[in-house]
Amino acid sequence: MNLLPLPAFSDNYIWLLHDAGQALVIDPGDATPVLQALGKLGLQLQAILVTHHHADHVGGVEALRAATGAVVYGPAQETMPAGTLPVQGGAQVQALGLSFAVLDVPGHTAGHVAYYATVPAQAPLLFCGDTLFSGGCGRLFEGTPAQMLASLDALAALPPQTRVCCAHEYTLSNLKFARAVEPGNAALAQYQQQCEAQRAQQQPTLPSHIGLECQINPFLRARVPAVVAAAQAQAPSSCLNPDDAVSVLATLREWKNNF
Repeated sequence: MNLLPLPAFSDNYIWLLHDAGQALVIDPGDATPVLQALGKLGLQLQAILVTHHHADHVGGVEALRAATGAVVYGPAQETMPAGTLPVQGGAQVQALGLSFAVLDVPGHTAGHVAYYATVPAQAPLLFCGDTLFSGGCGRLFEGTPAQMLASLDALAALPPQTRVCCAHEYTLSNLKFARAVEPGNAALAQYQQQCEAQRAQQQPTLPSHIGLECQINPFLRARVPAVVAAAQAQAPSSCLNPDDAVSVLATLREWKNNF
C-alpha cells in the first residue's frame, strides 16, 4: 500500500492511498491534483473518504465522482455533497481490501469523523482531517472543549505506531506554540529541528505518529503537570481548574488562537 500527500491550496494535503491499480483519496478539496496523480500513476479511483464538511475538504468531491465513479463516504451528521454515503462512529468502510473503522471525533465541527485502518505489514493509518494536527488540534468552530478532549483522548489511545495523516501542513507553527507551552520538552525540541529541516527541503512533515504526538503535542498532554502549569500562567486562576483537563484544553486552545 502506497501513501502520498498531494499538496492543495496553500497548506492542505489530500491523502492518496493506492495499490498497484486502485486508489482512494481523503478530503479532496480540489479535484485537479487528484486527477493529475491518478493519470500519472495509472490508477482508478475507487473511493473518497470525507472527514467533515468544510469546503477545502469537499470542494473536489463532485468533480472526482463524475470523472471516476468513485463511491463517496462522509459524516452522517454533516451536510455532504449529494450522493455521499453517510457514516458515523462504529461503522466500517471497505476499500482497497482494507477495513476502515469510522470514529466520531467532534470538536472542530459538530459531526467530524476520522478513519482508522490496520494495514498488513505496515503501521496502521489514521485519517483525522482537522481534529488532530502534528503538534496541535483544530479550532473549535462548532464543538466544545469537552468534545475535543474526548476526541483527542480517543485518538491518543490508538496504537503508538499509528500514522497520523492530518489535512494541513501546520506543523512548524504548531511546534512554535508547543515550545512556548513546554520549553523543557527535549523530545519536542528534537522534533522541531527535524521538521524545520524537512520543510527547508520542501518535504512534508507528515505523517506523524500517535506515539510521538503523545510526547510533543500539548493538546494530547492536558493532564501533564508542565502543561497544566503553563495553562495556569495564561489564565486567571478563577478561569481554570488545574484538575479538569477540559478546562486546561480550553485554555490552551484560546492561547493558541491568539498566539
